[in-house]
Amino acid sequence: MSQVFSPERALDAYHYSHLPKGELISHIERLRREKNAVILAHNYQVGEIQDLADFTGDSLGLSLEASRTDAEMIVFCGVNFMAESAKILNPEKRVLLPHIGAGCSLADSITPESLDDWKARYPGHKVVTYINSSAEVKAESYICCTSANAVSVVRSLRTDKILFTPDRNLGRWVAAQVPEKEIAIYDGVCPTHDVLRGASLERTRDAYPEAIVIAHPECRQDVVELAHEVCSTTGMIAAVAKYPRARTFIIATEHGMIHQLKLRYPDKEFVPADGCIGCRLHCPYMKVTGLQDVYLALEDERFEIELDEEVIARARLALERMMAVPRDH
Repeated sequence: MSQVFSPERALDAYHYSHLPKGELISHIERLRREKNAVILAHNYQVGEIQDLADFTGDSLGLSLEASRTDAEMIVFCGVNFMAESAKILNPEKRVLLPHIGAGCSLADSITPESLDDWKARYPGHKVVTYINSSAEVKAESYICCTSANAVSVVRSLRTDKILFTPDRNLGRWVAAQVPEKEIAIYDGVCPTHDVLRGASLERTRDAYPEAIVIAHPECRQDVVELAHEVCSTTGMIAAVAKYPRARTFIIATEHGMIHQLKLRYPDKEFVPADGCIGCRLHCPYMKVTGLQDVYLALEDERFEIELDEEVIARARLALERMMAVPRDH
């Protein structure tokens, strides 16, 4: 990632940090128009970033928006692998990650070298890589998937031997849905989802006995088994609509999702599965981006994503194969 940030701009950053929220948003709106930029935000971002975005969604939805935008610049409010995916799909556009510290523990759990090792251990297996991975890992994969279409991706392949990387919980969920295939699962994990235990969810459910439980497939098996619905974050929005008489929903995913659900369904009550917003189901990487970061990204065009052309070409093929498959939820 290239960085353009001078000491003078650091002083300006200090100035803007003291502006009222409304003025800071006005500066962002002006810069967005002047630079023909689109702002994409994941459902796990803080509420004020979600409210500011042109499009808010899950990894698949935002990948699709990135692939068809007419904007000259993409400001991706998420984590680094998401911004990389936007660059892969739009190599001619400038893609900015507002905060350089927006990483991903799950993506870091697999490298091209460790994937090569697994390929050697499982010869003849097609590699299906979760989008939560680096561009270099995607380039070494046959096809990518998201939590929204992972089952459909695996079913679509004309092989019974799959190497699923890197999330073991999502891989286990997929394997349960597609038992006819032999699926070897890499041992990576999303700490935010994996920290939740079924016992904690049961305690929350005891407090809200009439609630519908919706869980992300990155959660552990004991959590998924307690859920009425298991789906991606965008799938959660649709899942709520399936229960028009229900008033309360327990949400087992990063708590930023609750902001989006409340916007869509203001008459419903949404409770984090651990019973405490921000206590456990909190991704520190998703929460580092603030309004000031978005302003500085647009003003200084800083933290631009730069990838090797060969990596882009190979990773793009894996992503395009993914986007041709319908979502599950």
